[in-house]
Amino acid sequence: MKFAYRFSNLLGAVYRRGNLSFTPNGDAILSPVGNRVTLFHLKDNKSETFPVATRLNVTCVGLSPDGSLAILVDEEGAALLVSLIMRSVIHQFHFQKPVHSVCFSPDGKKFVITKDNVALMYHAPGRKREFNAFVLDKTYYGPYDETTCIDWTDDSKCFAVGSKDMSTWVFGAERWANLIYYSLGGHKDAIVGCFFEENSLNIYTVSQDGALCVWQCDTGLDGLKPRPPKDTAKDKNKSTIDLDNDFAEQCKGEEIHGKASTNKQENREKVKYSRVAKYFFNKEGDFNKLTSAAYHKKIHLLVTGFASGVFHLHDLPEFNLIHSLSISDQRIASISINCTGDWIAFGCSGLGQLLVWEWQSESYVLKQQGHFNSMVSLAYSPDGQYLVTGGDDGKVKVWNTSSGFCFVTFTEHTSSVAVVTFTSTGYVILSASLDGTVRAFDLHRYRNFRTFTSPRLTQFSCLAVDSSGEIVSAGSQDTFEIFIWSMQSGRLLDVICGHEGPISSLCFNPVKSILASASWDKTVRLWDMFDSWRSKETLTLNSDVLAVAFRPDGKELAVAALDGQITFWDPENAVQTGSIEGRHDLQMGRKELDKITAKQAAKGKSFTTLCYSADGQSVLAGGLSKFVCIYHVKEQILIKKFEISCNLSLDAMEEYLDRRKMTEFGSMALIDEGAGDEDGVAIALPGVKRGRSWAATTTEGLLIYSLDSGLVFDPFELDIDITPSSIRKVLHQKEYAKGIIMAFRLNEKKLIQEVMETVPYNEVDVVCSSLPEVYVEKVLEFLASAFEKSRHLEFYLTWTRRLLMLYGQKLKTRSGKLLPTIQYLQKSLQRHFEDVSKLCEWNRYNIKYALAISQQRGMKRSAETSVGEEEMEESDSDYLMEHSAVDS
Repeated sequence: MKFAYRFSNLLGAVYRRGNLSFTPNGDAILSPVGNRVTLFHLKDNKSETFPVATRLNVTCVGLSPDGSLAILVDEEGAALLVSLIMRSVIHQFHFQKPVHSVCFSPDGKKFVITKDNVALMYHAPGRKREFNAFVLDKTYYGPYDETTCIDWTDDSKCFAVGSKDMSTWVFGAERWANLIYYSLGGHKDAIVGCFFEENSLNIYTVSQDGALCVWQCDTGLDGLKPRPPKDTAKDKNKSTIDLDNDFAEQCKGEEIHGKASTNKQENREKVKYSRVAKYFFNKEGDFNKLTSAAYHKKIHLLVTGFASGVFHLHDLPEFNLIHSLSISDQRIASISINCTGDWIAFGCSGLGQLLVWEWQSESYVLKQQGHFNSMVSLAYSPDGQYLVTGGDDGKVKVWNTSSGFCFVTFTEHTSSVAVVTFTSTGYVILSASLDGTVRAFDLHRYRNFRTFTSPRLTQFSCLAVDSSGEIVSAGSQDTFEIFIWSMQSGRLLDVICGHEGPISSLCFNPVKSILASASWDKTVRLWDMFDSWRSKETLTLNSDVLAVAFRPDGKELAVAALDGQITFWDPENAVQTGSIEGRHDLQMGRKELDKITAKQAAKGKSFTTLCYSADGQSVLAGGLSKFVCIYHVKEQILIKKFEISCNLSLDAMEEYLDRRKMTEFGSMALIDEGAGDEDGVAIALPGVKRGRSWAATTTEGLLIYSLDSGLVFDPFELDIDITPSSIRKVLHQKEYAKGIIMAFRLNEKKLIQEVMETVPYNEVDVVCSSLPEVYVEKVLEFLASAFEKSRHLEFYLTWTRRLLMLYGQKLKTRSGKLLPTIQYLQKSLQRHFEDVSKLCEWNRYNIKYALAISQQRGMKRSAETSVGEEEMEESDSDYLMEHSAVDS
């Protein structure tokens, strides 16, 4: 079994901190999530997390005007230059100190970053081949306190920098004769945003205390005068010894030192600013400070966000209020407006919330929020289309694995959700909570239709449902009992006693009516459902049992214990068949407040969750560590270890303590964060049933690893004569079956698609019947992936139907091995079925509506014609009576 799993997507978290950025076309938004960045496609309704990660949380994102490059800067100033086309890192750089903002110039030739009280201007990378992607051009000094924001003029001639010292500085990107720098005051609090007017040097400044200043410049952009060239006569007399000094100065860049008060004599021919207006937002006290702002130059729209969750829309320069609404009770950390000015994005770091609002229609384009607290459990649906997660915030969220969006949230629980799971149908979700209830949710009507409770209040720590979906069981962590309910009636059927410690895990045998329960009393008990829930076997271990899982065929049981061991048992004979010492694979990090080393701490750690792969050959194990391990069950060896996160912003990620954080009074963490006792990266992995991808709930969110991402050259029985040109030559001779076999031997996806789509529609039956059996599985796997992107739905459905009809019986004998491929195919078909069925229902409704209208109009016309005929008959009879009277 090959394990080419790669990071696929990040769900469950949509925004953490940093600035939001719309793409140049305005259809997608870039959101920093922890130490990664997620791109939300608003029109396609999809999300995509880039497979790049910084060492710490991302605080600044700078997007190039053409949308091809992005600069990601973390908390300590380490930057990654990322290609948004290739989704890969091009260059790494360190600014040495935390960066407050990054902004490209509109022409894409320069970019400015602000750190401390300095603004640094660099040559933008990507314009030519270069050894160093980040070349410093100029360093600007002026503010006395930390810089906060940046904005450029439309022609990239000047930029403005706001500061916490209540001043705003306008700098020239070049040394203009009449503008090198200019300082603007007028505020009584830190500057939150500064914005140039369109094609002008006029500027708006917004401060934290809710004040807006309008500054007018006496010079236009065309009035900026270039500085005369320096006299180079002295340079000719320079010695060649000064070349090294020149090179050092070039690397350092030119320095421009601004002064707040300059000589009046020098300012006569310089650019001048005057404040023409000052406005104040509605103040509600010091707690409601202005926290973020954005301005759209073309439609003159100013959007401001406040600490209370309220945002205002104003029309400038008249300062007319358009809207004033509230999105939450948390601080709005970031605001961004797309290029057309129709959509406004809001980020709330306190709630982890991302909103995109269309202000003209007053409707949401996107409204997503992750779990407020830690995400503790997850489960895949049987077809792999959905993921359900439960969190410490008491919420149950359902995510679409294709789009990456949460489409329903259940909030009925009043305490932490311990476990979630799907029934075998995939349309019912069950969740167990510490509030003493087990709830069943319907995915058709999106409602809580069953609530299971115990006779006395207890906290449920584990949950299981049988393969039929009729029997629900939950384990208690305080009364040491297992409760059994009927799904149909909601009645409590039985209460099973026998364990002498908290119940840690439950699992039903997928094939037989056997329930396995694990407990802290160092035993695993097997209960027979058809024998009045009597204890069939008791498996005794050397340590407390934390997790238990059946193999998909029900013939093996995996058990994880507190001593770090994973043991395998034959449930029929209660005999141990193998064991894995996994403690050494659980590498732990050292917390900032730990008194012992990471190596010593790892000795007391263990796996807290287990899951078999779909074919039953491997088992996934995760615990309170940044690693998830995959073991081969038969060989009892570690196949691969996945590092879930490299984010050093999380505690317990480093093996050794940083001595720079130690003081004579102890760790700096005691001063900064207090003696918190968070558990680092808490990973849980229940419910992963698919072989092509697996998921893990972590501190950073819901991570999905998949076999489907990336381009991997993996040839099959490759020969020297098999080339793309030889394959196309075979196709030209209409030997389609041979061409397909050659394409799969070369195993390039685009070439396989070209060969498959070259086969005529009426030749599909003949080609399918002549394929060797070894290639049938590969063709089905390709068809499953092709359904996700290709528009040739009927063509590929014909291939699928013909292959399954011809080879269905033979494939059934290898169902265990083919299960991941069949489930992948089922997921793709199910998604198309739902999309097409919705479209068909809509078309049927429209046709019925059109027929009803046409019938109504026909009835009106027939009524009008009958009335007209009656009137004509009456007029004819009157006419005849009149003429007969005259004749008489």
